[in-house]
Amino acid sequence: MTRVLYSLCGADERRFFSPHCWKAVMALAHKGLDFEEIPTTYTRIRAIGGGVSPTVPVLDDNGRLIPDSFAIALYLEEAYPERPSLFNGEGGKALSRMVEGYSQMIIHPAIMQIALLDIHGNLDEGDKPYFRESREARLGKPLEVVAADSEAEKAAFGAKLEPLRHMLKFQPFIGGETPLFADYIVFGALQWLRVSSGLTMLAADDPVMLWFERGLDLHESRGRTVTAA
Repeated sequence: MTRVLYSLCGADERRFFSPHCWKAVMALAHKGLDFEEIPTTYTRIRAIGGGVSPTVPVLDDNGRLIPDSFAIALYLEEAYPERPSLFNGEGGKALSRMVEGYSQMIIHPAIMQIALLDIHGNLDEGDKPYFRESREARLGKPLEVVAADSEAEKAAFGAKLEPLRHMLKFQPFIGGETPLFADYIVFGALQWLRVSSGLTMLAADDPVMLWFERGLDLHESRGRTVTAA
């Protein structure tokens, strides 16, 4: 059986940094499925499956190509129902959609501002022009101007995690006593920050940091990639 996940990497192919690819990695591991993770720079993405997707992750499950992290999770749930569930029913899917919105609308923009120049610096030289052009078009400013407020964003970052911190008063994971795909969504975002710039803005005893450490202990995640110094 051949199962391959194409994941975004930097110049160092051991540095997998995409939050969306981390969601897919954790989903596959949660299901207990063997897979090979293929380091993929931005410039290599278009070659996957004849251009099946402009972004990664892309899962190749024995010739079936599935792009997009949430679509991959839904596929795994349907294709491998006998394995541990990523959602525990329709309620878990709805929860994951809500958490995805929170992560992408609140957490991701903050991380982009904090880690923008570090991400650019970690990229393969062939990827840097694309990254600069695409992000500056999206943000409407040069990277250096956006990153100028990174220290203020670091100081404000903890407050943006308060909804998660509140929930963790009652249970160890977003999914309850054990993690679900909803956990992997936010975990992927914080792993993006950890790999790119580090998580020094969160105290070791912060409930969010303790939850994140529990996530790192899952599925051998801690040693899977090179992280920021």
